[in-house]
Formats: sequence, C-alpha cells, structure tokens
Amino acid sequence: MEYHKLHDIIIQKLRDELPGHLSYHSVTHVKDVIHAAENIARSEGITGDTLTLIVTAALFHDTGFIYGSKNHEERSCEIAASYLPEYGYAEHDIALIKGMIMATKIPQSPQNHLEEILADADLDYLGRDDFFVIGDKLYEELAMFGIVQTENDWNSLQEKFLENHHYFTPTAISTRQQKKDENLAIIKQKLSQ
Repeated sequence: MEYHKLHDIIIQKLRDELPGHLSYHSVTHVKDVIHAAENIARSEGITGDTLTLIVTAALFHDTGFIYGSKNHEERSCEIAASYLPEYGYAEHDIALIKGMIMATKIPQSPQNHLEEILADADLDYLGRDDFFVIGDKLYEELAMFGIVQTENDWNSLQEKFLENHHYFTPTAISTRQQKKDENLAIIKQKLSQ
C-alpha cells in the first residue's frame, strides 16, 4: 500500500478542490484527524498494515465535502474506492476503509475496533485544550450554512452534542473524556449567563 504517495496527492486535491468557505472541514482538520487516528491506533496497540488502513481512512474521510456537505461520507467512500486500487489496496482493505469513513457519520455508530478509532479521532478535539478555537471554526461554517444564527444557538447545539457524544476506545476515554467534561461545563456556564 503506497500510503505516502497517496497522502500527498489527496492533500493537494483537498487544497485545490475543497470549497474555500469551509472553515472547519479543511485540510487542517483532515491532518488533525490523521494525527489523532495514528496516536489512538498506536496507543491501542495497532501497527503495520492495519495502521496504514486507519490513516488512509482518515485521509479520505472528508473528501466528499469537495461535492458538498450532504451525504459527504458516502461520497468520500466513492472517492476512496476510485483511488485505492491503483495504490496497492485490496478489495478487503477498501471495504474496511469505507466502514471507517462511514463510522464518522453523526450520530456515530462504529461496528468494530478500527471504526471506533476513526470515530474517536474525528472528534478528538472535543476533549482537548484547543476545543474552543476549533469550535469557533465550526461555528463560522454552520453560521454560513444558516444552521446556527447566534452564539447562544451555537452553545445550545454544542451542549446537546457533547452530552450525547461518547468516546469508544479506552485511549480516547482515558485521555479525552475528562477535558471534554470540562469543556461541556464551560458551555453550560455560558448558557446560564
């Protein structure tokens, strides 16, 4: 599997083709998810070809945004399937990658350990110190789409999202849950003011 060659091609494709108004679903987000996926996978004892499959799924997981936000996970799967055979990925590998991409769809419902890793990587920032910085980019994007109107709408949406979200892997639970709870408490405080 020629992941490194593919990585450069897909990152360039995203730079060239992702709509400029996507402040959150950007190349930065994709790189962040690849990094988080690799860290979680290694912590969960995954190496070798299986690790390559996980970072490949992370690389492709939001490519569908090139064509719009609606059903972008399905589009991402189609894009992955169109590229992967040329780079040494077998049918079985592609099926696993598609499963991981679909596991990032909200609400998340991963069906196996690999899917749990990518689902947790996609929302890794919920339990990090840069949660509000990254959240502001998502707020900007959702406001542009007319999904939220005010900061209060946004905080209400965040509150509900964080309350309904849970991490799946032991790694994410042990490294991100406590900070996620702290971030939720800050949002609740903002809403109560």
